[in-house]
Amino acid sequence: MKAENALLGTAGFAGFLAVCEAVPRIGIVSEDYFPPVTRIADALVTELGDQAFWTALGDTLTGWALGLAIAVTAGILTGVLIAVTPHLREATASTIEFLRPIPSVALIPLAVLLYGTELQSVLLLVVYASFWQVLIQTLYGVQDVDPVADETARSYGLGTWARVRHVLWPTALPYVMTGVRLAAAVALILAVTAELVIGAPGLGRRIAVAQSSQAVPEMYALVVVTGVLGLLINVGARRVERRALAWHQSVRGEVAV
Repeated sequence: MKAENALLGTAGFAGFLAVCEAVPRIGIVSEDYFPPVTRIADALVTELGDQAFWTALGDTLTGWALGLAIAVTAGILTGVLIAVTPHLREATASTIEFLRPIPSVALIPLAVLLYGTELQSVLLLVVYASFWQVLIQTLYGVQDVDPVADETARSYGLGTWARVRHVLWPTALPYVMTGVRLAAAVALILAVTAELVIGAPGLGRRIAVAQSSQAVPEMYALVVVTGVLGLLINVGARRVERRALAWHQSVRGEVAV
């Protein structure tokens, strides 16, 4: 079944590439705006041989990794703190619901005002967007803790942090890993967006420069790179999730199937 799915996926992707090659060739779309896949592939090969491309890729990955690490750490710690502090969940609920829907891109003027086009601007947007993914999932996981198990732990004299370690954390971990996986994708989106709009160093700024200089094949080649990067991050996040939850019935059942 897996081999068949892989074969179908490969065939579907090959068909997609064939359509993208044919559409500009037969004149449905002008090659000035959407070049054939072969021209994009040539531009991609040229980009891969340019040291400036690898520097930009490193800048994007740096902003993504640092922002994600900060957001995950802060989201988990804040979620656990809210969970173990009496009445703090009720006291912070309205604030969380007010701040969470604010789009990160709305903070771009603030980021530029504070940090200009430096890495800190990217981190501000990445951390703000990714933090809520982890925090909300952590809070959901805490709510799913079995009250009987929690009361049993209390009756055995377990302290607050012992209950967090042995009762709360195993229950919340599947939710936390979902939040981390979502945050990883969101962090990449915001990192590239910040570079594209603000002009911070990275792939986003390189895309903007290619677009403004009418280097259309190069622009599409860079867009393809960001897409592949997102795919790799998603696959990597899923593998980390499976390893972290190897003991959980959802992953064990998935492996068994």
